Amino acid sequence: MCLDETSKQLIIETRAPIPAKPGQPARHDYEYERNGVANLFMVFAPLEGWRQVKVTDRHTAIDYAHVLRDLSDTHFPDAAKIVLVQDNLNIHKPASLYRPFPRPRPPARRALRMALHPKHGSWLDMAESELGVLARNVWIAVSRQEILAHEVTAWQDHRNKNYAKADWQFTTANARVKLKTLYPQFR
Repeated sequence: MCLDETSKQLIIETRAPIPAKPGQPARHDYEYERNGVANLFMVFAPLEGWRQVKVTDRHTAIDYAHVLRDLSDTHFPDAAKIVLVQDNLNIHKPASLYRPFPRPRPPARRALRMALHPKHGSWLDMAESELGVLARNVWIAVSRQEILAHEVTAWQDHRNKNYAKADWQFTTANARVKLKTLYPQFR
């Protein structure tokens, strides 16, 4: 599994766009009004062609913990171990799984099932690439978080229905050359 996040500025158009005409796309004025920011957490299983995007108000350790709880308890409840590749963000720590949940702490079991790989693993984080695909398909001028969540869910469901997988072309041999400082040397 891969996890990454991004933010999306919410904007309100201050002038009505000029509608599309034959041979000419709709035109939007560059002037807009800021309407806050939404955060998107992307969890992506590249070999299975499955992804889950959660739109949140903030980008905190508590939000991160809820994403991992959903991953563990809702999407993969029977998995013995969930290996999660992510970047080195300060909230990407096992301690984040304990803060938002009351005692008794069932997340302890959840944390033991998670193998978090942030160190030197962010180059493997294919969720970042999937966020790029999302940005190319959904990043229209969105004014409210509810609209963004609806658009993202429609995109996610379409990609999941078609089992859109990652076409990973970086081989182990290439990694050993390009990232030789990270691999142990054997004689």
